[in-house]
Amino acid sequence: MVIHEDGWGRDEKVYGRLEFAMSDTSDDYISFSREIELSSILQGKRGLYYYHYAVFTSDGTVYYGGERPTTLTQLIDFVGERQLLLYDDGYKTSESFTRGIVYQIFVDRFKRSGRCGVRSDAILNEDWSGGIPQYAEYPGAPLLNNMFFGGDLYGVADELEYISSLGVSTIYLCPVFEAYSNHKYDTGDYMKVDDMFGGDGALTELCEKARAYEIDIILDGVFNHTGSDSVYFNRSGRYDSKGAYQSKESPYYSWYGFSNHPDKYDCWWGIDILPRVDSANPDYRRFICDSVVEKWMKAGVAGWRLDVADEISGEFLDDLRLAVKSRNPDGVIIGEVWEDATDKVSYSQRREYLQGGQLDSVMNYPLRGAVIAYVMNGDSERLRYNTESLYRRYPKISSDNLLNFLGTHDTERILTVLSGVPAGNRSNKELSTAKMSDKERRVAVDRLKFAYALIAGLPGAPCVFYGDEAGIEGYRDPFCRRTFPWSNMNRELLRHYRMIGAIRKEHKVFRDGLFRILSLTPEHFVYLREPYTEGEEKIVVAASRVGKLNICFPGKVRKLYGTEEYVRDYTVSEGEVEYFACPIDMDFTR
Repeated sequence: MVIHEDGWGRDEKVYGRLEFAMSDTSDDYISFSREIELSSILQGKRGLYYYHYAVFTSDGTVYYGGERPTTLTQLIDFVGERQLLLYDDGYKTSESFTRGIVYQIFVDRFKRSGRCGVRSDAILNEDWSGGIPQYAEYPGAPLLNNMFFGGDLYGVADELEYISSLGVSTIYLCPVFEAYSNHKYDTGDYMKVDDMFGGDGALTELCEKARAYEIDIILDGVFNHTGSDSVYFNRSGRYDSKGAYQSKESPYYSWYGFSNHPDKYDCWWGIDILPRVDSANPDYRRFICDSVVEKWMKAGVAGWRLDVADEISGEFLDDLRLAVKSRNPDGVIIGEVWEDATDKVSYSQRREYLQGGQLDSVMNYPLRGAVIAYVMNGDSERLRYNTESLYRRYPKISSDNLLNFLGTHDTERILTVLSGVPAGNRSNKELSTAKMSDKERRVAVDRLKFAYALIAGLPGAPCVFYGDEAGIEGYRDPFCRRTFPWSNMNRELLRHYRMIGAIRKEHKVFRDGLFRILSLTPEHFVYLREPYTEGEEKIVVAASRVGKLNICFPGKVRKLYGTEEYVRDYTVSEGEVEYFACPIDMDFTR
């Protein structure tokens, strides 16, 4: 076995060549083993390592690796070595975040309380049920984003009973700080909740009322860029401050990167209303970590989702973790990372998100893609890799905190995706009124029930984008951000989401239990969640994508869907997912 340090950006160092001894042999196999004390070999140095096995045979040396936990793959040119992430011994992630379902809310489109006004330069679309979101002529074209539907934080507070009925233990709010746009990713003032959302008092009230339902509130931290129309940049002169755009003497000037002041500056993806902040800047880091985090966590906020975390400096993430955890050791920090977070490279640097000093975990985009590919096309190997292999690469406590979702404000609505009818070359105008046929919707609803039941039992915290449970459809942004259909909810989906949420919240094994695939083919997926600690039931999740799936358990188990009953033999129908509670001593090794 050869273990070496990650060679990204430097020459790799071999830490160990460890010879294995023959321990068992038969006509069918030869077994080799060795006990390894990794901490002594790697000298306790956290970081990313790789290893492979070299097998010396009469025909030469053969090298093996791969990410399958019980199967080795022959390597060519050492591509596909196994990965090993060594993290800090004191690394702890949030326990409360895993208690139940996470519910993501785009505030302007969830619920209008009637208690908040509309500023003079904003447009209020009063047609809550049928209004079409403001859209650009084509993707990327300029858009003011100043049309609002009037949703606010008081409206969220008014619906806490409904939200709780889904099994929710955490509400993740899209940005709430003062900003010009309806989406609020163009922050104007980090120290103030937007008045159209109810101001600071509305957020404080929401946090207080949510506690009565045992629900935590986490905020979207947009710390990679601000709005050009902000206290800090002030290109429009709206604020009574000396912004970086206005003067090199501004206290905020060093936050931004100018190539030619004032009009040439770094922006997020070239969008000039989103000037990019140097998150490594010490003054900026102190402001966010000492002032912004302090104020809102004192107001009751329990954690943060970090927008475009892979564009934020490591120094900033280090400081932010210290700031959050010093105020709430169980506070959660979830990063928006679209790829495998253990070996992610951005801006030519290997990132250290999950080594103990930065994030608790990340948004699980790889799993989303894998579940959709499985439901639509039966791609079992992609699903295997993005469960079995991904969990093997992540620290277990980070896997427990993964944000698992089928859709967000950045993706097409999952119901639309599962209809199987792509946007194609249709214009934004065409997409703004596009709707499924009854037949397409029936197919999409069935697939969504299947997909949600599948993903809700996997390691991590399941996240529902507001309205998915009510049947919202819509193509790309902004059509995925339609208003919640309070007067026309899909009751079939709602019952399903409530049932899954109750099961997920009731059984502790979903919070930190181990994961094992029992069977995975293009036709069916059966996996086991078994307790990390003793004394709990095991849960088997059995999904039949195509055809019927006949299961014979070693003994009687309790079916959790619908009316609970004890069964030993059970047939899972096509397109269905069933959950079974099994005795702790039930053996699944055969």
